[in-house]
Amino acid sequence: MYVRPAAAAAAAFLGFTLTLLGGTASYAATGPGSATGPGTGPGLAALGDPVVYAHRGASAYAPENTLDAIDLAMQMGFDWVENDVQRTKDDVLVVIHDDTLARTTDVEQRFPDRAPWKVQDFTAAEIAQLDAGSWFGDEYAGASVPTLREYLDRVQSNRQRLLLEIKKPELYPGIEEQTLKVLDEAGWLDARHVAQRLVVQSFSADSVRIVHGLRPDLVTAFLGTPTVADLPRYAEFTDRINPWHTTISADWVSAVHSLRGAHGKAMEVDTWIVDDAATARKVQDMGVDGIITNAPDVVQDAVGGF
Repeated sequence: MYVRPAAAAAAAFLGFTLTLLGGTASYAATGPGSATGPGTGPGLAALGDPVVYAHRGASAYAPENTLDAIDLAMQMGFDWVENDVQRTKDDVLVVIHDDTLARTTDVEQRFPDRAPWKVQDFTAAEIAQLDAGSWFGDEYAGASVPTLREYLDRVQSNRQRLLLEIKKPELYPGIEEQTLKVLDEAGWLDARHVAQRLVVQSFSADSVRIVHGLRPDLVTAFLGTPTVADLPRYAEFTDRINPWHTTISADWVSAVHSLRGAHGKAMEVDTWIVDDAATARKVQDMGVDGIITNAPDVVQDAVGGF
């Protein structure tokens, strides 16, 4: 297990070693026409092990959804990072999980009279002033809430891959189109990114359906656990069903795998949030394709061996 704060050199060495071995690289996110289908490309998935996704970055060891968290995931050797996207008062997309700023920033101290401190009630410039790291540890003091564009540029610089969640779209009409616009401007909607490096997900089936309608080439995922009877309806507009690990069984995973998704390939299952070895092995035995985790090192040790 990675211990916070660990020596940067040790983390970098781990990342270098995993890179030489193939690391967590996987072409599990593949679009139509790709030579490597979901779960069959290079990396651990090709060996039958689940792909490991660093949830909000390596968020067990660095403040979630910050650039520090994705940098740490990269240093630890993890390819895939997950994030959350919401929108400011002045229509800028930012990377933060909650629809309020209170839990992960110092907004209550900086703007004490603006409760309940909703993301949508603050401008991007105001949010940029906030400290999004001190709550986690003094070594992260001054970390900021990144804009989506800043986040995409860092993921690109790190040569990582992105599982992007559109958060609470009911609060932000048109956020699907806007997210795609920012992705396009950042160079993330070219053939290579779409085929190998990007998945868009949401708890809202309507939001996933909108994304699929706007960009049918994109790999999409629905967050939730539909009944087996309802799965064919989801297969019309998505490629993956990503459930909470407590809600699934091996039979349910098999039922998802038996269906062809929006791109005509077997549907996949990436489960969340798994942070301990026993649960990681349990869901691996159920046949999941990916595990979304705050502690990617713990899960990788449990299901992949390196």
